[in-house]
Amino acid sequence: MKTIKRLTIPALLIVASGVIIAVGYLLQRRQPTLLQGVTMCRQYTAQSKIAGRIDSLCVTEGDSVTIGELLYTLSTPELDTKLEQAVAAKQAAVALDNQALAGARKQQIEAARNLYQKATAGRELAEKSYNRIKNLHDKGIATTQQLDEATATFEALKATQSAAYAEYSLALAGATKEQKAAAAAQVSMAQGAVNEVESYISDSRVYAPATGEVSTVAFNRGEVVGAGFPVVTILDLSDLWIEFNIKETLMPQIAVGERFDAFIPALNQHIELRVSYIAPQADFAVWNATRTEGGFDIRTFVVRMRPTATKSRLRPGMSAIIDLR
Repeated sequence: MKTIKRLTIPALLIVASGVIIAVGYLLQRRQPTLLQGVTMCRQYTAQSKIAGRIDSLCVTEGDSVTIGELLYTLSTPELDTKLEQAVAAKQAAVALDNQALAGARKQQIEAARNLYQKATAGRELAEKSYNRIKNLHDKGIATTQQLDEATATFEALKATQSAAYAEYSLALAGATKEQKAAAAAQVSMAQGAVNEVESYISDSRVYAPATGEVSTVAFNRGEVVGAGFPVVTILDLSDLWIEFNIKETLMPQIAVGERFDAFIPALNQHIELRVSYIAPQADFAVWNATRTEGGFDIRTFVVRMRPTATKSRLRPGMSAIIDLR
């Protein structure tokens, strides 16, 4: 009897130990590996290239907008003044260009022709006087001084006739090719200045860059906004995903295209997710080793999963929990 007891007690101990080990193993295997992610969506901001005072706000937070819908307008009196100046400069350039293309006016041509005729008559008279004085000088009647004076007068009037003819020819020909090109370039430059100011003024009306829901309106009517500062934020709720930060030791269990069942606490329901993106390199988060010897730091990777259902009640900021078992 004693022998039987001696054999039974160790056997029981062995069985108990085996049961404990088996239970511990099963509990360890059944312990879930839960991961928590957060819902995100595509986000757009609406801003203007110019600074100005908000003249009108056409949307409020929570409104649904479509792409191209007017969001707000800016008051830009300074640009309006610059546009007036640019338009006036263009009109002046166009007038000069038209003048270059049209050439001299009829009255200017007539005046140049009359001056040329007058210079021609004066040259003819000076030539006759010169010929008479020369004949008299050859006969010894006129002095050399008189001949010199007649010669000088004749040469001066010939030069006057040539100058008058040149002016008359210019009036008939109009502006040169180079002058016409310069006038046309002035018009193009003035038109460019007008286009630039008009472009800035058109940017005072800001439209929705995408279809979605207005999340934030950062300014109120009457406030001054700086150039490029985001005024309206739009969330595209049709482009949702859930982002997880997953330890690298768990990455072998995840691949692009793999599907997971996720629980959404805010909706109290399960949805199916599909892995759409895995970061090509580790993110900033680091899990520090708990042991000074034999341990190592574990980094995390960003993994994005998208709902497989086309319609979902998910909203940005909602949590999602998945079990990697």
